[in-house]
Amino acid sequence: MPLDTPPSELNSLGLPKAPADTRVVVAMSGGVDSSVVAAQLAEEGYDVVGVTLQLYDHGAALAKKGACCAGRDIHDARRVAEEMGFPHYVLDYENTFREAVIDEFADSYLAGATPVPCIRCNERVKFKDLLETAKDLDADCMATGHYIQRKMGPAGPELHSAADAARDQSYFLFSTTPEQLDYLRFPLGHLASKAETRALAARYGLSVADKPDSQDICFVPNGDYAAVIEKLRPGAGEPGDIVDMEGRVLGRHTGVIHYTIGQRRGLGLGGLADPLYVVKLDPDTRRVIVGPKDALSTRTIPVREINWLGDTPFTSQREWHLGVKIRSTRPPREAILRPLSETEAEVELLTPEQGVSPGQACVFYASEGSRIFGGGWIWRG
Repeated sequence: MPLDTPPSELNSLGLPKAPADTRVVVAMSGGVDSSVVAAQLAEEGYDVVGVTLQLYDHGAALAKKGACCAGRDIHDARRVAEEMGFPHYVLDYENTFREAVIDEFADSYLAGATPVPCIRCNERVKFKDLLETAKDLDADCMATGHYIQRKMGPAGPELHSAADAARDQSYFLFSTTPEQLDYLRFPLGHLASKAETRALAARYGLSVADKPDSQDICFVPNGDYAAVIEKLRPGAGEPGDIVDMEGRVLGRHTGVIHYTIGQRRGLGLGGLADPLYVVKLDPDTRRVIVGPKDALSTRTIPVREINWLGDTPFTSQREWHLGVKIRSTRPPREAILRPLSETEAEVELLTPEQGVSPGQACVFYASEGSRIFGGGWIWRG
């Protein structure tokens, strides 16, 4: 069954057409999720067009075997299209991806932030440029393999968490706009587990049925952020002092880019009575500031670049009582959002959180239920 239950006059994608008359562009990464989406829609009789993005030079040091959209993945996506009998295109988005995602990633780390490039890729490449390409191809909608749900509400399409909490990708899709949501479809969001997806892949006889999931950011080999940043910004790894919260020098470091807020291991500060954590990064002075664990606790978070998905304007209320996620791996916490403008707010956590870091996303969730109300970016204020 599709994630929405449409009226009888609509097809499984919620459109008033026969499947054969409905063109769907499927964003294919070469992995099992998007491959199953394409295969399922093709089997249902839709006019499927598969599109894979080449996001960087596959021969460069940034690429690695098994990463999202690397050369192997393009081959796998093309093979699935051949197996299921629909056209497949590879689009060169290398320059767009570098300018919109990779450059900001490097610059954010240099500024002492902890960026989330997958969100920017969805926002600036997949759901912007690729979505426009889908419209240029006269597609009625664009489908992806993301684990998130699109449900029809009284005011139009709503964004909801995936049925499988372990696979939910709502944190990475908070910046999806209402206009984009109207055009997008997420056929896997209702599945109870990834095992169901792989079972579908096996049923369709797809060559990627047992392909492992990609774990790292696609352009970061083996999770080594610092190596990528130093390649992109030579000289970025300049050494500096590790200091306590009073400014006393405790040691030296090999570059601010090697550290993140909340980090405890790898500080090289042995022999101290109590463990210390990175509580702040100061790239201007090249200082890593450390302190006790309780210094990481934060109750008030400044958020900007807000994308609001509520039914009424963000500034129509003085306060919004919602749940917020400040890391993809953490559950939503109760909070009060106080709008400062249409795109800025102060978020008050009812229970302090540790390790809140500039550059991370703050995503808004309904206090009850599965709906996502958008989110924004944490900054220093």
